[in-house]
Amino acid sequence: MVTAVRELPPESTQQAVGYPSLFLLVALGALVPVVPTGAIVSSAAVVAFHQSSPLSLLYVFLVAASAAFLGDTALYWLGQRGVRSRNGSRWLAALRSRVTPDRLAHAQERLDTHQVSVLVLSRLVPAGRIPVMLACLLAEMPLRRFARGDAAACLAWAATYQLIGILGGSLFPEPWQGVVAAVGLTVLISAVPALWRRVRGTQREAPSGHEHP
Repeated sequence: MVTAVRELPPESTQQAVGYPSLFLLVALGALVPVVPTGAIVSSAAVVAFHQSSPLSLLYVFLVAASAAFLGDTALYWLGQRGVRSRNGSRWLAALRSRVTPDRLAHAQERLDTHQVSVLVLSRLVPAGRIPVMLACLLAEMPLRRFARGDAAACLAWAATYQLIGILGGSLFPEPWQGVVAAVGLTVLISAVPALWRRVRGTQREAPSGHEHP
């Protein structure tokens, strides 16, 4: 990876290939939640930070936000088809398989309390998007209403990960160094919720382990 980002092509080539690639990868990552879209956006922001064009960062932000919005709304639409169908759909089944019952219950509770505003936080919290989206689907939230909340969520998400990239780009003189730093930071951020859930699970099991018959 380090070798690849060290040998960056000229700016014109980066822009001609980079923006369409960024759009496709982020949109695909929204549909198939295994692509590390946050790291992709941060890496693109690092490269744009080191370019001479003053609009490069703006383009990265707009492309990332629009691709995330398109992917989210497409996935929600596909999920709605499963909710309305008696037999469900593979998209809805895939969403269900990625959410544990307790996380779904928590997302449904937050959705009942905070309504659409919870969508914004769901995209900023790692691994928070799918549980909230599934809760919206099961609550039969209309696509138009979901899209309104998701638009703000995608803008906030793109801005957050772009700021991570700008931070990485400003700390290091070479783009590849900033890319490595940004990717490392986004991976660390994405790992925090899983570690926190594991710690909480261990703490809950500890008292029962000390009980005596």
